[in-house]
Amino acid sequence: MVTMLIHPQWNPIALQLGPLAVHWYGISYLAAFGLFFFLALRRSRQPAMAPQGWSREIIEDLLFYGVLGGIFGGRLGYCLFYKPGYYALHPLEVLALWQGGMSFHGGMLGVIGALALYGWQRGKPWLQVTDFVAPCVPTGLAAGRVGNFINGELWGRAADPSLPWAMVFPGAGPDPRHPSQLYQAGLEGLCLFILLMLLVYRPAIRARAGVLSGVFLAGYGVARFIGEFFRQPDAHLGFLFAGATMGQLLSLPMMAVGAWLVLRGMRRA
Repeated sequence: MVTMLIHPQWNPIALQLGPLAVHWYGISYLAAFGLFFFLALRRSRQPAMAPQGWSREIIEDLLFYGVLGGIFGGRLGYCLFYKPGYYALHPLEVLALWQGGMSFHGGMLGVIGALALYGWQRGKPWLQVTDFVAPCVPTGLAAGRVGNFINGELWGRAADPSLPWAMVFPGAGPDPRHPSQLYQAGLEGLCLFILLMLLVYRPAIRARAGVLSGVFLAGYGVARFIGEFFRQPDAHLGFLFAGATMGQLLSLPMMAVGAWLVLRGMRRA
């Protein structure tokens, strides 16, 4: 007899204070921002970072720019990549953030644009900014995936019932599924964070502009591409070109640009 795990179906509201409801997913976002700020402060205090002048005030501004870029880019990316036809007919709903719908790839483009603007205003080279930021991001990605798991959303594809950690999710039918949110938290979050931290403490890598940024882009692209094999594709999109999902197709340019940045950085003094 096979015993399957059942998703705990946590209440999405973590804390109710009168009319104010604090959701677990909101807490995961706060955790992501807090982890970024903590890691960025630690990184700014490394002796190798001293010449670049990363103060607490600058990091606070950087976080503010990144949050705005991520929110607007994530929303626009979702509307353009996943439901372009619907939002072309209902353009005002693009602003309806409370209805949900965010794209990581769109959010990443938004953050890149915000960092470019920030770097231009501060007189800092763009790759210097992105290299500083890149190692501080993966833990936040992991926190977001844990939030997806708590909400019981973005579940995985059907799994073999004999898989010890196969799980039945509410709203996904009676079949056991891969807890792909946790797979992605491990790949995009923990593994990518460890890889970047190992490179941060190697002077020969750290000193080459664009390498850390490229490793982040390529690493996330590979992690997301693998994770999509276990994640249920969006119902309104399904499988696309050559059986790939939208997440996999959007990850291919990330891998290509990331590999180019790494090769470019390693070839330059």
